[in-house]
Amino acid sequence: MDPIQKNIAHLREDYSLASLHESDIDKDPFRQFQKWFSDAVNAAISDVNAMTLCTVDKDSKPHSRIVLLKGIEQNGFAFFTNYNSHKGLQMKMNPNVSLVFHWKELQRQVRIEGYAVKVSEEESKSYFASRPRESQLGALASQQSEVLESSDELQTRFTELQHVYADKEIPKPPHWGGYLVIPNLIEFWQGRSNRLHDRLCFYLEEDKTWTLKRLNP
Repeated sequence: MDPIQKNIAHLREDYSLASLHESDIDKDPFRQFQKWFSDAVNAAISDVNAMTLCTVDKDSKPHSRIVLLKGIEQNGFAFFTNYNSHKGLQMKMNPNVSLVFHWKELQRQVRIEGYAVKVSEEESKSYFASRPRESQLGALASQQSEVLESSDELQTRFTELQHVYADKEIPKPPHWGGYLVIPNLIEFWQGRSNRLHDRLCFYLEEDKTWTLKRLNP
């Protein structure tokens, strides 16, 4: 076996920081998520709001990338992006998505399945206005996911926009805005010794109530 492959195959880590019992978990999965998210923030985890977003294309092929959580609403999880990007076009065609948060330092993972809807234009404009000017200009300059001949081309567009909006408010581009992922499944995973991990999963029922079930690791 190749030495690198051998080393990968033998990577091991024992998970023993905590456990997760039904008596410990909030019966509302959103409150439970907020509790775990606060724990992650208090643990000073880098990029605590980073989450893997998985979408599906027209050929049913999955595509994953990291995006940033920008809000926890009463019924969903918000992030912002370019509507014309690969993920934006894929969500337009098929709104079913999944999210994964991994907080390694706490030996925790949250898995979310649901569907994505656009947030209001007002909410998108409000968030865009709160962004640093450089991020606003970047959203205008980048034709996200399209082929770029060179990095110089993008830098040139960015520099030109800096001059255009030197003393002006930068408008939100029409192709940029937010999505809300409305879940029908939220799973809380806590690492345990001997790979006997705790998996407590909430399922949304037809009457909009949540049912909690424990899954095999």
